[in-house]
Amino acid sequence: MSRYRRPRRSAARVFFTVCLARPGARLLVDEIDILREAVAVTRKRRPFAIDAWVVLPDHMHALWTLPEDDANYSDRWGAIKARFSKFVRLKQAGVPVGPNGKVGCKPTLRKAERGGMTEAERLWRIRSASKRGKQEAGIWQRRFWEHHIRDRADYEAHLHYCWADPVQHGLAARAADWPYSSIHRDIAAGLVDSDFATQVIEGSFGEMKADAHIAETGRVGL
Repeated sequence: MSRYRRPRRSAARVFFTVCLARPGARLLVDEIDILREAVAVTRKRRPFAIDAWVVLPDHMHALWTLPEDDANYSDRWGAIKARFSKFVRLKQAGVPVGPNGKVGCKPTLRKAERGGMTEAERLWRIRSASKRGKQEAGIWQRRFWEHHIRDRADYEAHLHYCWADPVQHGLAARAADWPYSSIHRDIAAGLVDSDFATQVIEGSFGEMKADAHIAETGRVGL
């Protein structure tokens, strides 16, 4: 049986699309602080540069530059996803989680006291058979999309895609209006104007068509 081997290139610039298991969920923005902490902890342990990052309700895009001596991005994503899943489950079970992932002590709350099934519990119940066999949380899609940047034009296309994606999904009128985007850092640094004009960017970006759900229901989430 053939096995896919991800290429490892020193000092590589790589674009990623990482999705939740359930289209239309909004766990990434609802628990944005846990996600940020998971990224920060992973970067401290295994550094990488963030050229761009945008978080949407059920998926995110990122553009990284990896260090020359450690181009293993799969392990980094695995650490981010695992830490996010762990602390989302703890939080939604009623366990106090403080700064830097410190866990307090609190008896498990009864379901009635938690107001019904949480998003993490819902994802756990609908996880696939393969995920159940491996005891995975079911929060994330198993695989992610990656694209190794070829040249400057390719880099700028993927950078602009990160900035423009919330607009293309109908979540914001302007790129600068979406709060969970690295465009704010770049605006502050004078690298892009606050009125950056988004446009439809053609190409393959590993996009999960969550916008179809938004268009159908008029809202994010199920």
